[in-house]
Amino acid sequence: MLRFILQKILLLIPTFIGITLAAFMFVRLLPGDPVTILTGERGVDPERRAAMMAQLGLDQPLPLQYLDYVGKLLQGDFGQSLATHRPVTEEFFARLPATLELALFAILIAIALGVPAGILAAVKRGRWPDHLVMGVALTGYSMPIFWWGLLLIMLFSTGLGWTPVSGRLDIINYYFEPVTGFMVIDAWLSGERGAVASALRHLLLPSIVLSTIPMAVIARQTRSAMLEVLGEDYVRTAYAKGLPTWRVILVHALRNALITVVTVIGLQIGVLMAGAVLTETIFAWPGIGKWMIEAIARRDYPAVQGGLLFIAVLVMVVNLIVDLLYGWINPRVRDGR
Repeated sequence: MLRFILQKILLLIPTFIGITLAAFMFVRLLPGDPVTILTGERGVDPERRAAMMAQLGLDQPLPLQYLDYVGKLLQGDFGQSLATHRPVTEEFFARLPATLELALFAILIAIALGVPAGILAAVKRGRWPDHLVMGVALTGYSMPIFWWGLLLIMLFSTGLGWTPVSGRLDIINYYFEPVTGFMVIDAWLSGERGAVASALRHLLLPSIVLSTIPMAVIARQTRSAMLEVLGEDYVRTAYAKGLPTWRVILVHALRNALITVVTVIGLQIGVLMAGAVLTETIFAWPGIGKWMIEAIARRDYPAVQGGLLFIAVLVMVVNLIVDLLYGWINPRVRDGR
């Protein structure tokens, strides 16, 4: 098991190097530069512009800029935001709880609906529940997040008035100092009556929008894994012994199918982080995605580079944990069989 863990960790090193290079090159491929954004359309005289470029280190050749960037990373220096002049790490981790809260609720919704839907489709294979679940899953997977989000806002927020349009809390009626950064938990700790309900109402629509694609993937993969397991001899033996259908499905079949499903759930973390960019922008959710969009618009090189790197490392760590759990559950994986 130790060898398996070391192999997985060593594989992260070239991946991390590739991510630093991708993050560095991405922001420099965007049209414009920080000096142009900071000085506005009128700009400044050439001498002042050259001085600002030198101050930001942008007058050096790209290879030297990259080596300087990596050197600072190795020292734990992710730079300062060009817009706020605050450390990138401080800005990132200040917004991380909002994104994690949104992603957590989204994946819980995806699991709570996707797994039962996949089980139902597998058990009713070829019948109308199967066709219905797979049709809905295909629609959810194909639906653009920005269109789906706006549609839900028009229906439930603007039309019916059931949910707020944006934000994390009704700040007119509730205000308290954050403790954890997770609004639902902080609302509960505040003791203010109705604060938790307000936080949940703000969280509902963004979570549904963000959970749509992972839910579709989980439903499809659960169905596929269950169909494979339901054809095994031990499942037929369980039926032959006269065990109740629910016990055969939930205990004997689902337990073995979950190995694949857990892996798929772990891989959806990357999808959640990508979807959070659009979801947070649509719902004005003050998380990492919205912060990244604003940083890209400002050509805030340190913020964009740091944000991309932090998100990539977060996804890598989650995938590493999933790989280790998979190897622990299934010994054949860690033995290379």
